[in-house]
This record gives sequence, structure tokens and C-alpha cells, in this order.
Amino acid sequence: MKAIYLKKYGTADQAFELKEVAQPQPGPREVVIKSSCFGLNFADVVARNGLYPDAPKNPAVLGYDVAGHIAAIGSEVTEYKVGDRVSALTRFGGYAEYASTMVEGVAALPASLSYQEGAALATQACTAYYSAIHCVSLQPGDKVLIQAAAGGVGSILTQIAKHKGCQVIGTASAGKLDFLKDNGVDIAIDYTKDDFARVIQDKLGQAAPLDVVFDSIGGKTFKKAWKLLQPGGAMVNFGAAAQIGGTKLKSLGVVAGFGIFSPLQFLMSSRSMIGVNMLRIADYKPQLFKTIFAGVMDMAEKGIIKPIMSKNYKPEEIAEAHKYLESRQSIGKITITW
Repeated sequence: MKAIYLKKYGTADQAFELKEVAQPQPGPREVVIKSSCFGLNFADVVARNGLYPDAPKNPAVLGYDVAGHIAAIGSEVTEYKVGDRVSALTRFGGYAEYASTMVEGVAALPASLSYQEGAALATQACTAYYSAIHCVSLQPGDKVLIQAAAGGVGSILTQIAKHKGCQVIGTASAGKLDFLKDNGVDIAIDYTKDDFARVIQDKLGQAAPLDVVFDSIGGKTFKKAWKLLQPGGAMVNFGAAAQIGGTKLKSLGVVAGFGIFSPLQFLMSSRSMIGVNMLRIADYKPQLFKTIFAGVMDMAEKGIIKPIMSKNYKPEEIAEAHKYLESRQSIGKITITW
């Protein structure tokens, strides 16, 4: 089978190599999927730059999201059969024609959804669903800030929050503001031009008007949004995209920009801070992950959420796909089709 290997950290043009390797075999509670396509995540860019501790050492096959049909099942797998049409989240190894994963990381793909949409409903939709459904309890009328609201996670978070009756404030660059509004965002903010905190305070008329913040940027952006939470509010963080585009020293600066927090601050203000890492959920709570993935597919089949598709590339164009994702120009999910 063919697989795309990360051979060198750094720029996308020099990072990857397409190789022929042996097809994986399933463990007792695993399945092997013949992938029709796989998806890119911003974590892949972080890993390509050598800044992701969870990533395997080079040469490595990156990738979390695949969609296709089951090619082989382990001896203890009863939930699926060979030929079933599925979407799956892998623990790396997704940039390949065949990928193995635990059976709890697989969900049946409804006939109404394409393989490309299936790839968009693994990591990003599961992250959004877990963040919005399991981590917080969104209520009608809640004022919710979604950073990077045009991204794969942010766009689905918007759809879930609107389904729950929330007022949504979303940030993005100027060229994406119309998309934000079309996707349901009530107040769209160009973060490259305007101070999002000032705009929110001016629009909502309060010093601390927010009930929930979903943040994938980190650093000083995280700290600024934290100050906008009112008592009873919650901050859900699922990334640190601010570290991309510089050196490891910049990465350390982003970490420092988060600030230092004491449990006493949470107690006195009755605010909470929640970190989301779907790899940890899959590793330590696989049955919960299975429930999350099933919930995602149910929402997608009912039309409550709809993955926003960006560009689709060929495997030989992996460098171009990474550069497009890293440029922050993309809206929705970038996929690669075999």
C-alpha cells in the first residue's frame, strides 16, 4: 500500500515522502480500513513543525481522519463486518491507503454522507461535539464566543450552539466573515483588524458578558477571552494555534501567554477552565469516544450539523494541502483522496 511519511520537520515542501509499505493487520479489537480519503487537521501542521509531543518520531505517518470501507476485522470485533462503510479516527497512521484503529474509533457512515464528509466528521466534529455537549451545558440565550469559527471545529461548534439557541460571536479573518454569518454567527469579528474583546464589550454592553468560550488559539488570546467570562462561565480550550509560524521560542512564549491560574480564582469567580484532547479521551475512555462518535453521526444524519468542505487534493499534493491549511485561508475541512 502507499503511505505518506513525514521524513523531515519544517517546511511542507521538504517534509513528506510517498512510499510503498506493508498493509497493517488488525489486533483483536481493531479494524483495518481501506481509505477512500483522509482529512487534515491543524495538529498535523504542529506535528510537521516538530512541536507536537504526542506525534511519533520521524519517519512517521501522520493523520487522524479516514473514511472508506472496512477491509479486515480483529478476532474479537462483532460490531462491524468487512465491507461496511465507515468513518474513523486513528491514532496517527491516517495518511495511508489502509489504516488500523480501535473498534471504538469507528462509526458507521450514513448513505447520505460522502466519504469526504465522513473524514470531516472524525477528529473535528468529535472535538466540537465533546466540547459543546459533554464539557458544558449550553442553554438558550447563552452568549458564546468561538475563536477561529471558520475552521473545521469552529464551524461545527457554531452549528451546535445555534441548535441549542445560543447567541454566537465568532472570530475569523476578513475574507471569512460572510461565511461566518451564513453559518449562523450573530456577531462576526475580524480578529486581524479589531480587538475582539473590545468589540464584544461594545456590542453586548458588559465588561464580562460571555457564558462560554471555545478557544483553539491559546496564548494571550486565551487570556483575553478568559476575562470576558461572567460568573458561571466556562472556557473550553482545544488547541494552541498561536504557536505556528515561528520558532520553538515563540511556542514557549505562547505557553507563557496563557498566564498562571490558581484554583482559588475558579472558586471565587465560579468560572471553569476545561482542556480537550481527543487522543486522551480515545486512549482512556474509549467507550465514551464511541458514544461521542455515534452522537456526531446522529446529528449529521438529522442535518443538525453539516461539515463544511474546503479543498480536496491528491496524495502527491500533500505539501500544497499543508501549506493551504497553514496559511489560514481555508474554510472547513481539507481532504486528500486516494
